[in-house]
Amino acid sequence: MAIDSSTPTGTPEPRKKTISNPYIHRLQRRHFLLFDVLPIAGTGAALAFVWVRPFGMLEFALLFSMWLLTGLGVTVGYHRLFTHRTFQAAPSVAAVLAVLGSMAGQGGVISWVALHRRHHECSDREGDPHSPNLSGSGFAGALRGLAHSHFLWMRRHEYPNIVHYAPDLIKDRRLVRVARLYYWWVALGLFIPTVTGGLVTMSWTGAVSGLLWGGLARIFVLEHIVWAINSFLHMFGTRPYESRENSHNGGIFALVTLGESWHNNHHAFPESPSFGLNWYRLDPGYWLIRTLAAAGLAWDLKVPSQTRMSAKRIAA
Repeated sequence: MAIDSSTPTGTPEPRKKTISNPYIHRLQRRHFLLFDVLPIAGTGAALAFVWVRPFGMLEFALLFSMWLLTGLGVTVGYHRLFTHRTFQAAPSVAAVLAVLGSMAGQGGVISWVALHRRHHECSDREGDPHSPNLSGSGFAGALRGLAHSHFLWMRRHEYPNIVHYAPDLIKDRRLVRVARLYYWWVALGLFIPTVTGGLVTMSWTGAVSGLLWGGLARIFVLEHIVWAINSFLHMFGTRPYESRENSHNGGIFALVTLGESWHNNHHAFPESPSFGLNWYRLDPGYWLIRTLAAAGLAWDLKVPSQTRMSAKRIAA
């Protein structure tokens, strides 16, 4: 039997922007425990395991390489390509970026995009899923806001309707297939450093060390870098450009955030693949995009003109 979704006046009901029900909240709590809380315990275990196997070049190489690959998957793939469409990429490149981003354990690509697009729509206003500026005034309000925006919001929140926020992505069959395998990609991100550590050392201690440092500790490090952008950079830093929310730049963190800490620049020009905007501002994510473009694997880079940037610049 067909269901009439129109109102009593005969006009269609507006599409819901968010969905909130017990089933979704159970999924959110499970994801929070598995991929937000467990990496904290895993990092503690990694530190304790140094009594069994000291932290050495293998552990550093696995931690750094897996952090870099998955971090680029998030900033270049999830954020700049899929969320904001700041450039176009070959299908194979898009698929690889989506897989690498999934390995970070920050959510499936379509859900992540929908959440971030809602953040831009409602940034620092009612409806923003992770604003630090909506928890009251004064020092106590600031602390509540930072705790919420940095970590606690993921326990339970309204889920953005992907039909509304990501209709372009759900039409991409290749991307939908990648998104459906999200948990397998996270597992692969744990499996690779585990096997590598075991094969390089030919020992169980090398495998465990690879899992802890290249897997769980790597997820922990990358997550807190990304979360700090949502929390601290919506309260502290510099604001060279006009934007309707409270975003700031934190240039000192440009390398460790792979360019994401040019946050005010990004909110002022969300269509730009370059977050640094100028060549002398470090932006490793944009360096990768330029490299892909030079190889013919990326194109249509929408960098704003100097005239447009000057028009938005806040006078000193």
